[in-house]
Amino acid sequence: MSNKITKIAIASLTGLLATVAVAAKTNLQWTDASPLPVERQEIYADVRDDRIYTLGGLFAGAQNVGDDFLEYDASRDVWTELSPLPETRHHVVVSIIEDKLYGIGGFAGGFPGWEAQSDVFVYDFNTEEWTESTPLPEPRGEHTAAVIDGKIYVAGGRFKGTPESADFNSHFDTASMVVFDPIAEEWLSAPDMPTARNSHAAAVINGKMYVVGGRQFTEQENGEYANVNVASLEVYDPAAESWETLAPLPQAAGGITAAVLDGKLYAFGGEQWVPEKTVIAESWVYDPASDQWTAAPDMPTPRHGIAAGVIGNRIYVLGGATETGAGAVSTNETLVVR
Repeated sequence: MSNKITKIAIASLTGLLATVAVAAKTNLQWTDASPLPVERQEIYADVRDDRIYTLGGLFAGAQNVGDDFLEYDASRDVWTELSPLPETRHHVVVSIIEDKLYGIGGFAGGFPGWEAQSDVFVYDFNTEEWTESTPLPEPRGEHTAAVIDGKIYVAGGRFKGTPESADFNSHFDTASMVVFDPIAEEWLSAPDMPTARNSHAAAVINGKMYVVGGRQFTEQENGEYANVNVASLEVYDPAAESWETLAPLPQAAGGITAAVLDGKLYAFGGEQWVPEKTVIAESWVYDPASDQWTAAPDMPTPRHGIAAGVIGNRIYVLGGATETGAGAVSTNETLVVR
């Protein structure tokens, strides 16, 4: 009799947990928003005054590179083209501090002729003009950035193998991090990430920088090189000047994006090259309080090379590509968090 009661209790508990999981997912629902003016992938974004801004990117076929500077007004669900970047770029990170937007590094050239750049382009929202600031200490692409206390933390990505490197294969992954002080217009050194990586994502929670996912271009057993995804989640505390390794993403993914809403980290999409090529639809939510990930509803459109921005209770996931390495889209899907 006791065994039967125990089995019933376990079954009831399992059913309850499943119900809770379903209930949690019903609080997260995807909807469509106005698509970008042109299909693009390998973009980043930031938010100012409830508007999302993104720069450049790779267009169809991963060959054409853009200089577009786009503004998305969520209240009107409308895109506007602003004054273009001084030069075409893809993988150029976007960070906004008060009235200035910084476009940092990235690549010039379509695949495979990628060449990492060190430029820091600055857009002044008051004058509506671009200027240049102190360049990165080294050219860098496929990196990520986050703003903490008025400074820009730039982490990881790919460096040139030699000063002349001008194609994808002649770059290498880095764990290095540098910090930009916009008042002094200078770059400062900072501790390296525990994991070298590219095509990762970053976001800020309570003054700390969370870096998740990405990949490493590494040599395989057959002697060939391939993009191998990583799942690690690492957090940097500027006050302590140290990194901590936390619970990894349940699914290793490169080419992902991330955003923070209500103190939780959301990670979306990505792509995989080995052991087989696939584009990822999965979404995940990380709770720093419990150091645990839970599944969120899949993106309606599996994508990599995407950007994200948070306005109100909505996370906008922009652009990207639907094929490994290619297939740029203008999709703008929104996760509503109720």
